[in-house]
Amino acid sequence: MKKFFTTAVVIMLPLLMMAQGWPTKYDGVMLQGFYWDSFNDSRWPKLEAQADELAEFFSLVWVPQSGNCGGTSMGYDDLYWFSNYSSSFGNESQLRSMINTFKNKGIGTIADVVINHRKSNNGWFGFPTEVYRGLTYTMSSTDVCSNDDGGQAQTEANRLGVQLGNPDTGEDWSGMRDLDHKSANVQRCVKAYLKFLLNDLGYAGFRYDMTKGYAASYTGMYNVDAAPEFSVGEFWDGYLPTVKGWIDGTKVDGVVQSAAFDFPFRYTIRDAANNNRWTSLGGSGKGLCLENNYKRYAVTFIENHDTEYRSASAPQDPIKSNIEAANAYLLSMPGTPCVFLKHWKDYKESIKQMIYVRQLAGISNTSTTNNFSKNDAANYYVQRTQGDRGMVLAAMGTTAYTIPQTYVVVASGTNYRLALSKTTETAWVSKPSGEYEGAFSVTFTAVSQTAGARLVYTLDGSEPTASNGTRVDDGSSININKSVTLKVGLLIGNAVSGVITRHYTIDNSEFVPYEITVYLKDPTVAPNNWSSVYFFTWDSNDKTFNGNWPGEKMTATKVINGVKFYYDTYQITGKNYYMNFVFNQGSSSGQTEDVTYVNKTSFFEIATTTNKYQVRDITDQFLVVKGDVNGDSEVNIADVNCIIDIILGHKTAAEFEGRADVNGDTEVNIADVNAIIDIILGS
Repeated sequence: MKKFFTTAVVIMLPLLMMAQGWPTKYDGVMLQGFYWDSFNDSRWPKLEAQADELAEFFSLVWVPQSGNCGGTSMGYDDLYWFSNYSSSFGNESQLRSMINTFKNKGIGTIADVVINHRKSNNGWFGFPTEVYRGLTYTMSSTDVCSNDDGGQAQTEANRLGVQLGNPDTGEDWSGMRDLDHKSANVQRCVKAYLKFLLNDLGYAGFRYDMTKGYAASYTGMYNVDAAPEFSVGEFWDGYLPTVKGWIDGTKVDGVVQSAAFDFPFRYTIRDAANNNRWTSLGGSGKGLCLENNYKRYAVTFIENHDTEYRSASAPQDPIKSNIEAANAYLLSMPGTPCVFLKHWKDYKESIKQMIYVRQLAGISNTSTTNNFSKNDAANYYVQRTQGDRGMVLAAMGTTAYTIPQTYVVVASGTNYRLALSKTTETAWVSKPSGEYEGAFSVTFTAVSQTAGARLVYTLDGSEPTASNGTRVDDGSSININKSVTLKVGLLIGNAVSGVITRHYTIDNSEFVPYEITVYLKDPTVAPNNWSSVYFFTWDSNDKTFNGNWPGEKMTATKVINGVKFYYDTYQITGKNYYMNFVFNQGSSSGQTEDVTYVNKTSFFEIATTTNKYQVRDITDQFLVVKGDVNGDSEVNIADVNCIIDIILGHKTAAEFEGRADVNGDTEVNIADVNAIIDIILGS
């Protein structure tokens, strides 16, 4: 018996060590890789294409629920768990490719796990039957809570003559079937599903949706079984003791099994930022990240897809001002910060610098922090956080507070200053890695206790040493006018330390404005049967086109490949310029979701509707690259060979679906060959 017991301990120990909610002393930053209706920005290939840039700043990326939901969806009406991963953000192969690319770059992908409720596809209690690794998984009425939908489920069960499960262990939510987590079958399905996400798709961990809907103990049970390294629950409550209670509720054998989003911290920042009242950041009950026994389990944030402003009809509960300052405070505090995708896009350069500050100081989720303000009556607030390599002062509000001489301000903006302690002993530069349009200046800063410390840098990616590189004084600037890898370190005597690296890509090409056409597949026919078609349009500068709501009635149509489209044209006037749309029928009813960040000719169709019509991008089905003949979306010598084969009769034009005509004269001839050659030669 003793031998058996010892073996059991050896087998179970790794699981318990892994399943402890969130790693201690974790110093990574997470990105929420989506926002509401982010069907363009959060497509798997688009996120994957940003992996190199994201990897420098984020260790985790939380993405939308990735299973098929039976139509265009953000994923919170989950339907398929095992067998169908063609979602609104891409197909299964694209999903796997993104997760794998992220993993190779050192980024873990966090799955959005929706198990409080599930969508049925065959009446009230008809769920998909799925087979995974030879085992069949399905649910029935007995897996639904007996008090689901305020008693409506029971009424339907009585009508059908079927039985329901146990009463809900959490809050009821109308709209879909609340799952009975006391059910052995539900537990079996959920456990298999979570292992599928981790071990098959390759996710690194879970974000549990709507955890108020079922007892915290089930999150604990599921995590012990699946053993994710990362788990965070959406326990939406601004009252600190309640959130702490949920974390404690996930314990198994006395061990916490999940972190939680720090809603108390979020509401504290929201109020301070929106009211420009920074002293309100201080005091008790302000967040998990300020609690010694809970900060390890605090995933801090200032905005998410549920709190952001969506529209005039759905204003939600957003931070309305001081967004950049709020991010500065977020990224200088303990806990694991989660940056919102919209903020990343809008304040990318500033947020990069804030993350660098966090990294250089060595701040983790268990770092020590304290109120460093000298005068709580003034309209400023100062928080000091001790990292493994240095300290950060976050001075919020007015500049009335004088930064101590033992610190150096390295990042600043409206209502915030971030200062590194000189004990950090590091170089600093005024621009983060990134792509820039044209030349720019970079200023060097020595963060050091040594008076008169100098800096040494290289621009070819080589390591700067006392004998390799250019020496400059603290505060010196240089001009960057081409793509380089800058490495710069402190130079004290002949010793170099505190080396940092920045990758700069310079686009010196002059932007040439171009025209795009936006096509909408005719929605006036079945199944949508719209009465008319309007385009409400605004640009990246929030300038409205085509008048106020509902915009301009579209009359121009074009038939492409036998399909009728309504369309309009727009001028793209800058590299970061784009258009946004709401397609509608000329009234507040029957409108689509927002279609955003459109900067190229695009084709759309209206898909399903719930509160708003969903829109699907079908550009790939209709857009042909001019000059590309063989369909590889690239103009190259293979296209010339195809054209020659057609002209010589070795192949027929029909084999290339009309792509062989390049110069637009609707005839395949020698002019197309010349046009292809001109394209390849750049003439």
